[in-house]
This record gives sequence, C-alpha cells and structure tokens, in this order.
Amino acid sequence: MNEKYIIDQENKLMANVFSKRPIVITKGQGATLWDINGKEYVDCMGSYGVALLGHCHPKVVAAICKQAQSLISCHASLYNDKRTEFLEKLTSITPQGLNKAFLSNSGAESVECAIKLARKYTGKPEIIAVMGGYHGKTMGALSATWDKKYREPFLPLVPEIKHAPPDNLDKIKEAITDKTAAIIVEPIRGEGGIRVPPDGFLEGLRQLCNEKNVLLILDEVQTSFGRTGKLFGCEHWGITPDVMCLAKPFAGGLPIGITVAKEHIMSSLKVGEHSTTFSGSPLVCAAGCAAIDALIEENLTENAAALGKYFKEQLEELQNKHSIVKEVRGKGLMIGVELRFEVFSAILRAAEKGVLILDAGRNVLRFLPPLVITKTQIDKVISVLDTVLKEEENARTAGSSVSH
Repeated sequence: MNEKYIIDQENKLMANVFSKRPIVITKGQGATLWDINGKEYVDCMGSYGVALLGHCHPKVVAAICKQAQSLISCHASLYNDKRTEFLEKLTSITPQGLNKAFLSNSGAESVECAIKLARKYTGKPEIIAVMGGYHGKTMGALSATWDKKYREPFLPLVPEIKHAPPDNLDKIKEAITDKTAAIIVEPIRGEGGIRVPPDGFLEGLRQLCNEKNVLLILDEVQTSFGRTGKLFGCEHWGITPDVMCLAKPFAGGLPIGITVAKEHIMSSLKVGEHSTTFSGSPLVCAAGCAAIDALIEENLTENAAALGKYFKEQLEELQNKHSIVKEVRGKGLMIGVELRFEVFSAILRAAEKGVLILDAGRNVLRFLPPLVITKTQIDKVISVLDTVLKEEENARTAGSSVSH
C-alpha cells in the first residue's frame, strides 16, 4: 500500500473525528518515528502521552510476545497470575494509601469509574470540575470536561456536574454544597494549555476537601508515570488524593485505564456495579509489568526531570529570541509553549522538518516526548522550532505588509 492509498482509505472508512496530519507512520523506536517513505521524525507527540517509555521498548515487546504465547484474554471473573503481578507492582508505586484499583481500557473510562465511585461512596450526586479542565469524551468524562466545542453537540450531559474557576480556592469553596460528592482536577491541565497551578493551590484544595468531607479526585492520566519528573504529578505538592485516574503509558503502549483509590472508598462498589469485559487482560498486564520495571530500572523519572529542565531552558532562550513566544511552562517532559497566534501552521512546518508536536488549545504547542528522548534530539527540536518561529514571524510580517 502506498501513502496516498492509505490516507484515502482511512478517510473513507474511518470516522472522521481526528484532526489528522498527512503523514503515514509505519515504524517507531525510542523517541524516533519513521513514515512509509522512510522519513525520520523526532516524536514530541508520544501518541498523546502514551509512548512514555519510547516506541517498541524491548522489555515491553518481549513481555507481550511471551504472554501472547500462553494466554491473551482472561475475564476478571477468573483469577490470573499476570493481573495479580501487575496490581502488586502498581500499588507498590502509587502514593501511600491508594491501594485498591479498578482496571479498564482508557483514561475516559478511568474517569467514568471515579465519578461513579464518588457518588456510590458518598451517596451524593454532585461533582465539581474546573473550567479549562479535560477529562475525556465519554458522557460522564465529557460532562466534567470544560471546552464547549466538545460538550455542546451532546447536550444534555450527565446532571449534577458543574464547573468552578481553576486555581481559585475561594470560588471552589463557594461551589461546594451539601450535595457535593467530589472535586476532580488535573494536577497540571494538559489539554487546557499545560497550566501549572500556583503554589499552595493543590495543598489548599486537599485541605478544603478534608474540611468539607468531599472526595478529591486527581486526573493524572497525563501527569503520571514519571512524565513531570515525579512518579505522580501530585508529588510535586506533597498531597495524596482519595481517588486517582491513570491511563496512557501504564501498559507500554497497549490500551489501559486505571482508577486507584483508598481501600475503604473503592470497596463501596459491590459485585456487578461496575465492570468491563477487558479488565486486567493478561496481555495488557504483562506489558504493564514490563513498563513499570523499565520506568524504575532505567531511572526514567529522573531522566524526565533532568532533560525536562534542559528542554525548558532551551525553549526559554527561544522565547527571548522570538517575540511571538508568549510563555514557556510545564514540569519535567510535559511542556507548553504559548504563542501569540494559532499554532497549526507551525505544527505543520515542524513536521515537514522532521519534528512532530502537539497542540494544547489554539495557541499552545505541547511537548510530550518519550522519556528516553536524547539531548541530541532535543537540540534538533530546538533548531527546527527556531527556524519555524522565524518563518512564522516572516509570514506574518509579509502578510501585514501586503494588507497595508
């Protein structure tokens, strides 16, 4: 199959719900991707944060191959050795007290479970999310997501889910009522523009939830597994939620969702009240075991902290050089670069030059590279971005001259 055929057939046969780049990727290794024509790219998309260990990590590949020869599927109504091993490894690294998990297939599913769990445990219906937050596109997760472009086509959504201004303890406190079961937030808002909360906010939110007897749910789908230079984003602020939503990288590239909670909270769900056919698949759990081992043995969390610092410093130098860069922000290898214009053309220009970048809203470039990215690859990204920003500035200057 050639490039044009693949693009035409996907457009014809697959639901047109993804904003696609005209690139056919056929191979990946580490932080490098190759397209069907053999062109090489530095991957700063990381499959939207999934490929945190890098593409085709050898430990994960070996674990998948080995498990596929013995058992691929096993419904959770039966016990399984690989599922048990994964749960042990998982709860050995989660924040203290978060020691009982429900396994699913995606970040949105992990949020759905958290919403149901909060309502079941507290007996209250209301969930408070924040403006600018993103939690997924299934109906419950979508109800907690803020952006109207995702929400409005599907109204009415799940009732008793409301939004308060982000990073504002007073406004959140005002939003709490006697019906409030939980507050759900991302430690760093990803889709909302890589927004890092101000000092004291998350600590204050934890204290507020304690005072009001409200559960704190942290959506760490994007901020966990070493991404921010800590195993979990909440560790930057020294807090522990009551419920935590995980997904993306935890199975080394295979689909997984995890809702982990304090035991007495998770135990409020009774047999049959929440389940999914693929919960704890042996194949996915084998990949997850290998992924956790690789993360720890290869010190990738520390790598994210060190290389993230270097990456951010280089981006800040570009900010000093290019007036169209408004701000650089983030932690570890979760970095946003806010520009003074929409970023889509810059993303396409970078792809042409061999660097794949995400957006986070209309004017933020989002960088979620694998934690195995090298300094040399970061330098290439900086060089390409420098050129792209210069081209964007020139294009706008030329456009301004033409209009006058």
